[in-house]
Order: sequence, then C-alpha cells, then structure tokens
Amino acid sequence: METELKNLRIDRTARRTRESKPVVQLLAIAIILVAIAVGALFAYQKINAAVPVQVVQVQSPMNAAAAGEQNILTATGYIVAAHKIEVASKVNGRVAWIGVDKGDKVQAGQVLVRLEDDEYRAQVQQEQGQLANLEAKLAEDEHGSRPQEIQKARADVDEAKADLADSKATVDRTRQLVQEGVLSKQALDDAQAKYDADLAKVASLQRTADLAVLGPRKEEMDQVRGQIEQARGALAYAQNQLDNTVIKAPVTGTILDRNVEKGEFITTGFVGDKGAKGYIVTMADLNDLQVELDISQNDFPKLGPRQKGTVTTDAYPDRKYEGVIEQVSPEADRAKATVQVKVQVLHPDGYLRPDMNATVSFYNDAQSQPTEQSKRVVVIPGSAVQNGGVFVVVNGHARRRTVSTGGSSDRGVLIASGLVGGEDLIVNPPAGLKDGQRVEAK
Repeated sequence: METELKNLRIDRTARRTRESKPVVQLLAIAIILVAIAVGALFAYQKINAAVPVQVVQVQSPMNAAAAGEQNILTATGYIVAAHKIEVASKVNGRVAWIGVDKGDKVQAGQVLVRLEDDEYRAQVQQEQGQLANLEAKLAEDEHGSRPQEIQKARADVDEAKADLADSKATVDRTRQLVQEGVLSKQALDDAQAKYDADLAKVASLQRTADLAVLGPRKEEMDQVRGQIEQARGALAYAQNQLDNTVIKAPVTGTILDRNVEKGEFITTGFVGDKGAKGYIVTMADLNDLQVELDISQNDFPKLGPRQKGTVTTDAYPDRKYEGVIEQVSPEADRAKATVQVKVQVLHPDGYLRPDMNATVSFYNDAQSQPTEQSKRVVVIPGSAVQNGGVFVVVNGHARRRTVSTGGSSDRGVLIASGLVGGEDLIVNPPAGLKDGQRVEAK
C-alpha cells in the first residue's frame, strides 16, 4: 500500500523544466531583435552620414569681355619703388636733432634733420656787416662832400697860400743879401727850396678843394656798387648754407631707412661704411610702386607696349592688383638672355612693400563681342566642374546643376548658364557624390 502511495506522488522537477524552455526562447529572440535593430540603425546612419566637402560662394556675374582675359605669360620678380631717394646734406655738420624713424610717413617740406649751425650763423653775420659797410660808403659818395669839408679844404688852401707868400718874401730878401755878400749862396738855395715846397703844397690843396666841391667820380661809385653786389652774393651764399643745416623731405613718402643718429657728423663727399655719413635717410613714395621683371628673350615678343597684367605677391596671394608695363629696358642682358621690364602697380595699398616677391600674369583682353545670351557670366574654379555639371549645397544636401561653359581664363572657368551667382559651390567634389546626398562644409 505504501508503495502505491509513493508512485502516486507528483514530479515537480520535470514540470519546472518544461516551464523554463519558453522563457529562454523568448529572451534569445529579444536579443536577436535588438542586435538587428542596432545594426540597422548603424547602417542607416552610415549611409546617411554627411559627406565633408569644400565650399566656395559663386561670385556675382560679370561682363564676358572682362572675364575672358587670356593669360599669355607669367613672370616673377620683385616690387620696387618707382623713385627711391637717398636724402643727403648739402653742407657738412654734426647732427643736432633728427625727427624721423624707419617707417614714418612724411610730407614734402617736412623737417627731417637739423645740423649744428653756429659757424654758419657767424658767417652770415660777417657778410651782413661787410654789406652794410659798403652800402654806407656808397651813400656817402652819392651825397658828396659836406659844406664843412669844402670850407676846410678852402681854408687849407688859403693857409698854404699865406705860407707861399711868406716863402716868396724870404727868397727875395735872401737873394738881396747874397748879392750884398751878407749871406752865403746856401742860404738862398734853402729859401728857394722852401718856396718851391710851399708852391707845390698850394697846388695840391687846391686840387683837393676842387675835388671836395665836385664830389666822388662816377667810376668810383660804380666800383663801390660792384663791391656791394659781390657782398650781397656772399651774404646770400652764407644764408643758403645756414638754411641747408635744416634738411627737409624733398617729396611726400615713407622713410625706408634712417642712416644717422644724433651727434654723428655728416659730410657732402663720398664716404665709406665708417666715419662720417654721406646721406641722412632713404625714402620713397609707396603709392608709386613697380614690379621689376627679367623677361626671357624668347618670351619677350609676347608682350606689347602698355601690356596689362595682374600682380600678386607670395605674402598675400589672395590679393590681386592691376598692372601695366611702364618701362622696358633699351638693352638686353647678354649674360642672362633677358630684358628688364617694369610693371606699374596701378592701385597699390598698404600690403605691398618694396623687395617683396611678386608674380605678374600678363593677359590679352577678349576681342570677340559676346552674344546677348553670354553677356553676363560667372567665373568658378575649374575643379568644381565634372562631366558638364557642378554640385551646389542646398539645405545641407548636394544638388547637381548642369552648366554650359564659355571658355576659361586665368581666373577660372566661365559659366554662361546654370549658375546665377551667390550659390554655395562644391569644389573638388569627392568621388561618388550623388545628387541629394547630405554634405557638410569644411
């Protein structure tokens, strides 16, 4: 009986095993579904990820003739000042004051340097005194003798005549006494000599009195006038030397280099690197710049008079300047087989500096007249065009535009239709880029 009761007992272990199988299966299914969802999401994000692209904005349309410039030659050289001036002193002297430094902008007539001027002022004063002396003498001659001088001259004549009369009486008296044997012949000779002297004195004083009445001769006054002109010239030269101790800017420009310091001696002659200095500053007008080029003799025939070109510099390659050939050397360089050409920069700005590396792209203007449909074009980089079309960015997606080109120039490809200007253009589009694909500008 007990054995039968044991056989009737329920086996709960088997039941638990049968109940756990569906739970495990559901859990496995859930894990598989999550994995599939994550993979699908990852694949979706990868497929729809934004492609990084380089974007530039299309410039406004321009006239086709202006855009159709054809590059005929590119040459490199250096920017130079058209007129570079080394300001020197006209007089020798020591620097007392200097008012400019390298890079300063100065106006024509502005004082740059003052030299010590004590010696030059003294020379001016001396010449002024000499001139005043000669002018006073001329004034005296022009006014003639004063009445008092004439009266004195006549009084001297009268006195001399009185002495002459006394000498005449002495001669007569001595001659009588010599005849009577009272006096010797020597006494008569002495009396006669005294008479002759008084006679000559009267004649001399009479001429002096006559000259006092007549006044100076015209020739004498002309001689004094000549001496006055000479003195005026000497004074003007001394004054000019004094003025030259103040050194001024000859033109409006910029100081490129300052060669002296206060206390240094300036000379007008040629000097070496040491000792006295020969010039004060170097300056130039930086609004008058040129590009100096050495053009190969093989390329020289490509250029003509007043040939136009575009100037760029290594320092600022994105800045472009208009240029035109201003000067061509009349002779070639045999050693280099080149001809020197200078291109005038038409509208320079503060970015340009002398001795900068520069590149000039010479071009010819388009000669043909554009049609009505192609009068206005846009210029884009050539790397943006692929298979007759371009990509533009619209709301974060790449959109393909079919374009028609109208040739090329040094500025890029001319687009006659398909773009109107202002679009965000993709340059160097990546391989496989599709219309409508999400993109992100670099």
